[in-house]
Amino acid sequence: MQQKELVEFIARSLVDNPDQVAVSESENDQGSVLELSVSRDDLGKIIGKQGRTARAIRTILGAVSAKTKKRVVLEILE
Repeated sequence: MQQKELVEFIARSLVDNPDQVAVSESENDQGSVLELSVSRDDLGKIIGKQGRTARAIRTILGAVSAKTKKRVVLEILE
């Protein structure tokens, strides 16, 4: 499973409107950037209390990217 698919799977599992989850990937000189956008109503579920859910998603993504030796950054769009 690629990082983009992993983030999309996790996000769809957390939100009430899974059809509005979109993940786009772009490359830069330091690695990949994943941009996650969800419905405005579901933004709080993705971020979590004090950012704990977003931090957990980034931790999982960091573990996967360390295994593939490719740096990945997750940005959550409003």
